[in-house]
Amino acid sequence: MKTLKIAIQKSGRLNEKSVELLKNCGLNFENYKSSLISPVSNFPLEILFLRDDDIPEYVQDGIADLGIVGENMIEETEVDVNYLQRLGFGKCTLKIAIPNNSDIQQLSDFNGKAIATSYPAILEKFLAKNDIKADVRMISGSVEISPGLGLSDAIFDIVSTGGTLKSNGLKPFTDVMSSEAILIGNKNVERPELIEELIARIQSVLRAKETKYVVLNVNRDNLEKVLALLPGVKSPSVIPLAEADWVAVHTVVPERDFWDKISQLKQAGAQGIIVMPIEKIIA
Repeated sequence: MKTLKIAIQKSGRLNEKSVELLKNCGLNFENYKSSLISPVSNFPLEILFLRDDDIPEYVQDGIADLGIVGENMIEETEVDVNYLQRLGFGKCTLKIAIPNNSDIQQLSDFNGKAIATSYPAILEKFLAKNDIKADVRMISGSVEISPGLGLSDAIFDIVSTGGTLKSNGLKPFTDVMSSEAILIGNKNVERPELIEELIARIQSVLRAKETKYVVLNVNRDNLEKVLALLPGVKSPSVIPLAEADWVAVHTVVPERDFWDKISQLKQAGAQGIIVMPIEKIIA
């Protein structure tokens, strides 16, 4: 019976979140830093720990059936794989940045300029789309120092907070693409039923991260107003309390508007609000 293989980043910004996600899916494995392969003891799966720029091609070529990698690396390597699930972590933006004292004011000013980057394929597509003829210089590592060394007039790189740009006397000029971690799959994978099971587990974890479990007390006089604010998974649970005319309401609230919803509930008469994290939500 074939064991599936999933490739994740050996080290770097996606490693910790990838391991956390898989363990939250109930998969038991050891995260050995010195090992390239870690078997899962309770699911027919092996974890491959690889460099992030190797993952897309390993999945395309069938060495790994699945992979967790940044969308930017998929675009850069131009591989032919299936996008299976956006994972909601590792979010960043790829930007063109220029020195604070640069005279570049519009895209056309990049004609004839040198741009340093670790992502030449993505940059060249963007420049071609905008009819810009610039000198794309491939640099591995600390791209942000190249303008200060006189190696380029601008850079194109991943930006998360912008702190690195500021510390190197750079400022964002334009966004080129947004990226986040993606679960990808080989297009000719065997045992698709196992992949469907793994995706279902991942989706249950992701749904849980997007919601909070809320328990509150409310007088029956205000119950309808509170219920109108709480759609829940299907509908809120209402449980009578020992004190007459009071009930406890159990429901879930989306993370995206959590604080607004809590404020509305309090105004509607909710009291004793308890908020708890959710481990998984099975659809």
